[in-house]
Amino acid sequence: MKKIILYIVPLAIASLATTSCVDNWLTEPSPGVTKLEDFYTSGQTALQSVNAAYTPLMWEYDGATYLCEWYIGDVMSDDALKGGQNVGDMSVVYDMENFKVQSNNALLLGFYRAQYQGIARCNLVLDQVAKMEPDTTMSVSLQQRILGEASFLRALYYFRLVRVFGGVPYVDFIIDSPSKWQQPRATAEEVYGHIIDDLTFAQKTLWEKNAYPAEDLGRATKGAAEAMLLKVNLYCHDYVAAEAWGDSIISKHQYDLCDDYGTNFLLEGENGIESVFEIQYMEEKTSDYGEGFGFTRGTFTTILTRTRAENGWGFNKPTQNLYDEFETGDPRRDLSILNPQGDLSTVEYYLGNRYLNRKYALVTIADGDTTYYKLSHHTRSPINTKYIRFADVLLMHAEACCENGNLAAAKEALERVRSRARNMQDDPTVLPAFPYGTYSDTPEGLRNAIRHERRVELAMEGHRWFDLCRWGVACEVMEAYKAQESEEVRAEMGTFIKGVHELLPIPQQEIDLNPMEQNPGY
Repeated sequence: MKKIILYIVPLAIASLATTSCVDNWLTEPSPGVTKLEDFYTSGQTALQSVNAAYTPLMWEYDGATYLCEWYIGDVMSDDALKGGQNVGDMSVVYDMENFKVQSNNALLLGFYRAQYQGIARCNLVLDQVAKMEPDTTMSVSLQQRILGEASFLRALYYFRLVRVFGGVPYVDFIIDSPSKWQQPRATAEEVYGHIIDDLTFAQKTLWEKNAYPAEDLGRATKGAAEAMLLKVNLYCHDYVAAEAWGDSIISKHQYDLCDDYGTNFLLEGENGIESVFEIQYMEEKTSDYGEGFGFTRGTFTTILTRTRAENGWGFNKPTQNLYDEFETGDPRRDLSILNPQGDLSTVEYYLGNRYLNRKYALVTIADGDTTYYKLSHHTRSPINTKYIRFADVLLMHAEACCENGNLAAAKEALERVRSRARNMQDDPTVLPAFPYGTYSDTPEGLRNAIRHERRVELAMEGHRWFDLCRWGVACEVMEAYKAQESEEVRAEMGTFIKGVHELLPIPQQEIDLNPMEQNPGY
């Protein structure tokens, strides 16, 4: 059963945030203003506050532009073209996709600010809930879990920032006066260190997935913390630690692969056996068009990626390069990419490309008939974002084992993922076990096979760009991709500059408010 956590920002917290901008707020108490210590008096308040800390993960719109993370993870890579009505549709994404981005990019500003709003909410929970006494609604175990959730979420928000912008200001306290607004920019290494500290604490205090009641599915778990520790250590190239965290989550048997790969992207598959951490959404009939952060419970991704023939907007279009990456007979290709047949209106094409992203379009195909789930409001969709699937965990573990020379364990994890896809076909020769094709039975061949498998297994889920950057191959891959793209696409692409374009610029408005050094090349 799908469970949605209602993320509520308590009115008193909103009041505190507003009044904290006054210079003399702490000198004389104002009538009707609730102090923090007066507000945090019950376990119910603690739960409401940590619920609110999840909310900015959901935000995909800031009132001016859409800021879904896949605009970076998919569209900046060789997996997807921007799409939309034309090249001018969502020009901020066009600039990012074609390596023409500037520091005034509105998407990056909204994305940056959304993460820091999440961080501020986490800091509030960690500061105040730790001081509270357990009561009838908050046992010691629940109090520790709430602190673990906030630590996990703060780590996740900083992770989303550091892999896009590099080092950023690190704030782990409540900003309650103007004198604290300006903070120095930490290095990427320092931010990753803090992320690992938060995740380590979260892993110790969070509950296992099977300890949560059904109504709490969707909260951070011990397994989610271990999966993030696996992921973050890969980014830090600490493969020994990454392998150990992979061993930990896999050995507990809390997670497994769905029998049917496509189940992951249907409503009935949400928070299921393969789900390690999902961003929760719910269906909602109201519209927030023109409004800013926090005015929706549903995701915009469905309408953004659906075909324009179905009132969608046609963004995030899979490339021919990605389509060709799938091996013959791989069932994941057609469960990830729609290849419309027959006569298509010219509005379906973007720079000659007609492919569509299927994964979050809520579309089913049976007996040749394509059915789109009817949304209550065309900009509201209930499909959760699968931020970490167990297949991702297996492939990250395979990567860590391969880099550590534990080739047998790497092959075993790789085979688990490939065998699931193979078993969906009647032909046992499809997707043979490693070694296969051009991937020789060597450490280099295994590394390349794992990277291929990540690309096809996780296609259109927002991972590809970040993988290319952490592997240090973004320049080479994007140059090779550009060389084989159509003349129409190449005409729009700028030149990738190694050492510059792996990161995006710190938003200029943030530098104006908090002077700090810009990323090189911007």
